[in-house]
Amino acid sequence: MAEAGDTAQVDGDGPADALAGLFAPHKSLPSWLLYDDAGCALYERITALPEYYLPRAETDILAHQADAILAQAAEPGVALALAEIGAGTATRTELLIAAALRRQSKCVYLACDIAPAPLAAAASRLRGTFTGLEVRTFAGTHGDAGPAIAALTERQVLLFLGSSIGNDPDPKAGALLAAMRPWLRDDARLVLGTDLKKDPRVLHAAYDDAQGVTAAFSLNLLARLNREYGCTFRLDAFRHVAEWDAAAANIEIFLVAQGPQHVTIGELGRDIAFVDGERIHIETSAKYDAARVDRILASGGFERVATFLDSAERYAIQLAQVAPTHRIPTT
Repeated sequence: MAEAGDTAQVDGDGPADALAGLFAPHKSLPSWLLYDDAGCALYERITALPEYYLPRAETDILAHQADAILAQAAEPGVALALAEIGAGTATRTELLIAAALRRQSKCVYLACDIAPAPLAAAASRLRGTFTGLEVRTFAGTHGDAGPAIAALTERQVLLFLGSSIGNDPDPKAGALLAAMRPWLRDDARLVLGTDLKKDPRVLHAAYDDAQGVTAAFSLNLLARLNREYGCTFRLDAFRHVAEWDAAAANIEIFLVAQGPQHVTIGELGRDIAFVDGERIHIETSAKYDAARVDRILASGGFERVATFLDSAERYAIQLAQVAPTHRIPTT
């Protein structure tokens, strides 16, 4: 899981694109479907669960090390502008904004997200909280946000928090960073949240909590398909399952059919058969070590400058810069 709205970006989001994975031999659905209004509300409940340590760990880092992160992002006297992909409600981002305003009297914060409602709420709150902050918003996909990020005139600091990068397989994660690279000037910095490898029991609890909120979050995806795509999924006929893939170092999330059944996709005029125990893969959450982080950054044209850990060393924020080999030569 990621900050609400973080994974809610897709190119080609019509019914055929969104539901294509249901007709594959190994069924899947894109994780952005989790984040409708009801899904975002459920995700906010997940962030408060005792098992779901990620937001607290990231907050721990930002509360104690935001000044150090920005100090390494630019030398004194260089003005920064913050741009955030998948900003959601931008709650933890306030800590970085406060640090930016401690080092400079004014700061631009560009919040980008697919969901307009959280953006509007975040912008209203931030404008009322911080003097000297110019809040800009962009509602759209990651790719569509590029021109707004490129237009920032101060040194760009691109924020990609919540370990949202882990929702994609490593090649796609690297490709996502590579797609961001043209938006950024050579002196830009990337602030990347990455969850770390740890005891599988801790991981399993974080993605399958005792209260069942995470299960409700997953099953809400089917409710969205019923509402928006004319599907006939029975929510009580599927079960949320979270599994640790030790070889890949990923948590994998599935919805598993409880008995054989047929589902109609009204929007497409097609039916799908499920056998008992058949799975729909709906999300991946990668868990990192330093080598894996470096590989993904390198494939996207970046290199790691520093790593900041929470007090329990469960989570890391990576500060990266454009790799020398990906900078524009000066004449």
